[in-house]
Amino acid sequence: MAITVVGSVAFDSVETPSGRYDRRLAGAATYFSLAASYFTDVRVIGVVGEDFTAREEAVFHARGVDTQGIERAAGKSFFWQGSYLENLNEAKTHVTELNVFATFEPKIPESYKDSEFLFLANIDPVLQKRVLDGMPQVKLVGGDTMNYWINDHRENLLKVLAGLDVLLINDTETKLLAGHRNPVKAAHDVLGLGPKALVVKHGEFGATAYFSRDAFGDAALATHPFRAPALPLAEVVDPTGAGDSFAGGFFGYIASQPQLTPAVFKRAIFYGSVMGSFAVERFATARLEELTRDEIEERFQLFRELTHLDD
Repeated sequence: MAITVVGSVAFDSVETPSGRYDRRLAGAATYFSLAASYFTDVRVIGVVGEDFTAREEAVFHARGVDTQGIERAAGKSFFWQGSYLENLNEAKTHVTELNVFATFEPKIPESYKDSEFLFLANIDPVLQKRVLDGMPQVKLVGGDTMNYWINDHRENLLKVLAGLDVLLINDTETKLLAGHRNPVKAAHDVLGLGPKALVVKHGEFGATAYFSRDAFGDAALATHPFRAPALPLAEVVDPTGAGDSFAGGFFGYIASQPQLTPAVFKRAIFYGSVMGSFAVERFATARLEELTRDEIEERFQLFRELTHLDD
């Protein structure tokens, strides 16, 4: 079953306590698609400039990711420069250059329109809604957003949230979107905006899922949030793509299963954490490019053991 993801395909320059790199392939759609590709077929909608070469495209093709939906435009690709020198959980932005992304108008290839899953990565909600409306046949829609869209584009964002099955955001974004400091109340208020399920990412502390009464046809889930841990790591080299890799692992696993059940949803959160933990071990997309499914399953078992209590 194929996932179509719309989002940024970009270049990043990043500095962390482990070192730095300049102008490496990055972007939300990039991390998502590489992580999800270990579970299912992935198709990307995005835009790149003339600095996106055959070398970058080969990274997608090596993982079998369909790039027909990546538009080539005159100019430079989206570029972000940031650092994590003060806090590995929070990026400090130094430079943001939208470049060709500033005039991005998503185009959905005909070959993508039979996708059964759609993920709206962190971009302008107007663009998210345009793709959502253009793919009405998908059976499950996931999405992401950030503080900027919540604060300054709330009206458009609310239109997107009304059409989501699953929203993946972090603690701060959840509280900001709901207007509550209490995380549980905030989560339930966000569910009231439309999503059937909310996955709140806690960075190095894992993730928590909350469910509406419409989720999976099981009203009891609404009273039982589900918490998954993060794997304790001795060293985090580059946290830049952790959240998008989490989303790719989470949504990719769901797409690989014949039916979405509460058990599948919970395992998907673990697989999301697995892919996020791999992403931070190397700079940029390096670790996601060289993984094996055996490594993924071995780490999944570590997560299971981490949460198992044997009397």
